[in-house]
Amino acid sequence: MEITVHMPDDVIEQFGDIDAIPRQLLEAFAIERYRSGSITRHQVSQLLGLDYWQADAFLDQHNAKQPYTLADLDVDCDSLSKLEEKRSKR
Repeated sequence: MEITVHMPDDVIEQFGDIDAIPRQLLEAFAIERYRSGSITRHQVSQLLGLDYWQADAFLDQHNAKQPYTLADLDVDCDSLSKLEEKRSKR
């Protein structure tokens, strides 16, 4: 899909390298959608043409973190309980 964005010339001039604008917009879009939880890290990697580790580094570099929710805590607690069970069986 191709998307066209219209921006005022005086705003465009502030971007500097005009050829880099499409990539900058795509990256900004990916960062904000990831932060909001509407796309996954995998989708960020697909959108930007990065592998898993490159996408991870990209998101870390831009301090793009998703909020840690109660559901996340539940999953982590369940995982920890399972590890403790395995450990006690040894």
